[in-house]
Order: sequence, then structure tokens, then C-alpha cells
Amino acid sequence: MDDDNRISITVCGDGGCGKSSITLRLVRSQWTHEYDPTIEDSYSVTRTIDGQTYFLMLTDTAGQEEYRGLWAASNLRSDAFLLVYDITNAASLDALDYFMQMIEIETEQRLDNGGVPPVKIVAGNKCDLQGARQVRSQQGLEWARKRKCGFMETSAREMVNIEETFALLVRRVVEARRLQIYGGVEPASARTQPLAPVSEKPAMAGADDDDARNKRSFWSRLRCW
Repeated sequence: MDDDNRISITVCGDGGCGKSSITLRLVRSQWTHEYDPTIEDSYSVTRTIDGQTYFLMLTDTAGQEEYRGLWAASNLRSDAFLLVYDITNAASLDALDYFMQMIEIETEQRLDNGGVPPVKIVAGNKCDLQGARQVRSQQGLEWARKRKCGFMETSAREMVNIEETFALLVRRVVEARRLQIYGGVEPASARTQPLAPVSEKPAMAGADDDDARNKRSFWSRLRCW
């Protein structure tokens, strides 16, 4: 496969926030509720996005503080980073500062050397656990915007925004590569289209518009930033 279609993604975040669950949902379409601390696992999967097939190389990294020193330099060379926190654990959002510091240093080095800066997206995971929420969506969004990251809320358990999040990562990596080619000013004809919202459930036959809207699930109305 052409190198332009190869995209490396590092998944990082605090221990227990669901990094492995998100990764396995994408790679194997399965969900595990048992927490097994990960030191580092690598996976590969292909996805067709906007009519183009991409080979995704995923690295699921250690979240526990005692293992963070094992981060390999190769992790920082990834095309994109998915920074995951747990919406039911406010401390897990604060823990992303550690990873952001390393990513920002890597970004500066790439820019100094004329390289493509990495794409960063923050994912507030476990959004199916609304009753236990400690981090409001707006808080997560503001944290991400302040650090120039994209933002999504996900649920590995309910398969909410998993495919959409990785599609957004791919699209933004493609866009970043194009911007480098065009010197930061990309012609409109070459721009990557924004990620479409999660598709809404079709209206029930015979129902009026108001009833149909009421029957749409909460998750079908989630948007990405």
C-alpha cells in the first residue's frame, strides 16, 4: 500500500479510561468490560474513508503512571494522537496534561524541521454512563479547544462515535499532509470535507416530524467538534 495511505495513531490517556476498549472496538468489533492494565499493544486495520482505503497502525499505550516511562520514541512519531479520558472520572482529564506536554514538544520539533505536525483529538469515553458523569461535555470541549485538539465523546460499550472518531483522525491527517504540500494555503478543491454528524435514525413510518424527533436516541444527535 502507498505510504500516503498509511497512518499511525497512538492512543493515550490515564489507566482505566477505556483506551483498549476503544481500540478493540475498532479492530475487532468487540467490547471488554474487564480492566487489564496495558503496557503497550499494537494493532493494524484497514478502513475505507471517502472512497480511499487507509492502513491504520494503532498503538494502545500504557496509562498507569508507573509505566509511562516506557513510552517509546516511536509513539511520539505517530501521525495522530487520540487522547482518551473517562467522563466519570475528572482526574482522568487532568492526566491528559502529561501526554499533551510530550506531544507539544514533538510538534515543535516537527515544525522546526519542516515536518507535518501531528493531529490531536480528545475523546471523552464512557458517555453511556450519564448518571455517573463528572466531566461535562462543555468542559471536555473547552479543554480540547484550548490545546487545539478535536473533540468527541465516545462509548466503547455502546459503539458510539468509535468509527467516526477514527475517520475524523484520518481526515485530519490527510488534510495536514495536504497543507504541507501547498505551503499552508490549500486550494478549496483539495480540502478535506468535515466529518458528517452521526447519522440519525430514520423516522418511523406514519409518524409526524415531532414524534419522529422524540424517538431519536440521544446518541444519534451527538456532534463532533
